[in-house]
Amino acid sequence: MIAAIAGRELRTLFFSPLAWSLAAVTQFLLAWIFLTQLDSYAQLQPQLATLESPPGVTELVISPLLDSAALLTLLVMPLLSMRLLSEEYRSGTIDLLLSSPVSMTQIALGKFTALATLQIALVALFSLMPLSLLVGTDIDLGRVAAGLLSLALLLAACAAVGLYLSSLTSQPTVAAVGTYGVLLFLWIISAATSGGEASPLFHWLSLSSHFHRLLSGLVSTSDIAYFLLLTGFCLALTIRRLDSRRSQGAAA
Repeated sequence: MIAAIAGRELRTLFFSPLAWSLAAVTQFLLAWIFLTQLDSYAQLQPQLATLESPPGVTELVISPLLDSAALLTLLVMPLLSMRLLSEEYRSGTIDLLLSSPVSMTQIALGKFTALATLQIALVALFSLMPLSLLVGTDIDLGRVAAGLLSLALLLAACAAVGLYLSSLTSQPTVAAVGTYGVLLFLWIISAATSGGEASPLFHWLSLSSHFHRLLSGLVSTSDIAYFLLLTGFCLALTIRRLDSRRSQGAAA
């Protein structure tokens, strides 16, 4: 049943001009950033040749590219996730879905799986640009793999947050704005620790701190666990919200 819900949602996403437009714009912007970084790297070659241990193309081109992809994710994901449940509320189809013989867990996981599948396609497209450098130079494949892993985990967490916010309202625009706010807050919360006086909890809650550690090639189970916990927590909240709505409908 999860596959059926995910398939239905995927058809909706792929037939939507919004998804294709966002994917095209994101790819164009990342391609521009990639070529700009590559040109800057080529111009720095004379200076890098004089250094004893110069940074490579992975550090100067690929890592900044994936960092830019993460920032674009914060802009794109709320627009992709805003209709997942709020559109069902607005059109009234949520009542049919809740009255069907499926569990709330299957509904939430089906919606999330659809968006996660689209994310995998986006990450695969992102990876083509850095991997194309293998034709002319050596890159740190381990660090690239860590960077792509961090991007995939970030996308999953953003999707789960967007799904939960979408379950709270019947207005997709409100869901998108709420998701923007939550993701931006989680991204910049580590700035509260810059003075050294704030609680380390803020640093642990920060999306950016965990993402950048993985992006630097330091693969830690604590960073991976953070993204998985955030994703699971938001999915659990979504299931609870749907269950509450079903209970209210049954009582009415």
